[in-house]
Amino acid sequence: MNPHYILFDTPERDQLYPFTHTRPVAACRIGLLTIREKWEKWLNVSPISYFTMDYLQDKYPLVKAPKNAVTVLINGHLLPSAPLVEEIGKLQPGQEIYKNGRLLVKAVSGDDFFVPTASRTDFEEDIIRIDQPWHIAQYNDAALRADFELLTRGRKSAPISNTNRVENPKQVFLEPGAKVEHSVLNASTGPVYIGKNSLVMEGSLIRGPFGMGEQSVVKMGARIYGATSLGARCVAGGEIKNSVFFDHSNKGHDGYLGDAVIGEWCNLGANTSCSNMKNNAGEVRVWMEAKQESWPAGNKCGVMMGDFSRSGINTMFNTGTVVGVSCNIFGGNFPPKFLPSFSWGGAGITDRYRLAEALRDADSWMRLKGASLSEQDRQILEKIFKG
Repeated sequence: MNPHYILFDTPERDQLYPFTHTRPVAACRIGLLTIREKWEKWLNVSPISYFTMDYLQDKYPLVKAPKNAVTVLINGHLLPSAPLVEEIGKLQPGQEIYKNGRLLVKAVSGDDFFVPTASRTDFEEDIIRIDQPWHIAQYNDAALRADFELLTRGRKSAPISNTNRVENPKQVFLEPGAKVEHSVLNASTGPVYIGKNSLVMEGSLIRGPFGMGEQSVVKMGARIYGATSLGARCVAGGEIKNSVFFDHSNKGHDGYLGDAVIGEWCNLGANTSCSNMKNNAGEVRVWMEAKQESWPAGNKCGVMMGDFSRSGINTMFNTGTVVGVSCNIFGGNFPPKFLPSFSWGGAGITDRYRLAEALRDADSWMRLKGASLSEQDRQILEKIFKG
């Protein structure tokens, strides 16, 4: 019987707020795929389930193995690699893999997750762990390149129209139904992946590594630098650099976004701009909600925006701003560098989004893309609102 795989959250998941308010760690997108999707392709199994917080478990269910099966529990913060997958393939029940004192993988019999293990080995190869929200942008370059190889190996791209200017066409891949006309695709600096039934409008300038998911749109005249990832059904315009969009989110107009991570169902109003570097080129510090203190995030870090949040036209985000879940941000001045979930307003405004209106507006935004707010989503948002 083949092993049964589960991706588990750790207590460190709260360091990835605002994104893990609404999902397990392994449901976060980095590169072209979510962490779970990467593991499914590397292990050639689907679906892999989640072991996460109780209030998320209904939307992200846990599937337990039969009593006589081997369950392999994988730390959801980890990105897969060939050496790690090889070691996982050797595991027997009662064995664990650690690195620097932290559990990476554990094999057990059936669903007895907490049984003491008989042996423990240390993994000596390098790993990529997503432990802070800015890691999603910082490691996106490596993740994009790895995912491009994973998704395109042995496959042939759909034809690329000769109206485009293409550099290094071997590193440009169009899925069926993708449309790109009168644009520049420069893959000399990294691969360019255009997802199924997606659209790159005329005059777009795209520099790899870059990837866009199914049914996403790049607006006319967009300027996009690597390493940038768009999830499914996103809209991107203006100037974007080294940023990650989860599914269904929009930045359709001018304005700068750099070294940023944007959750699901977000919308950045026209001319919303985000600083990603301090004027003195100093260290950016980012407020960690769960720790109630600021942490260093390198010298480049843009906005981190949770699901269902929006900004009005001409919004200005300071370097390293964190926007929680279901916020409505507007106004002519810089909002605070930390906006708790369900914030309403901007600089000098401390109102809170009323829950009924927040749920109504989230549903309205979803309906613009042919979806609706599920009962599971409502329960998750209510839990976050109540704390």
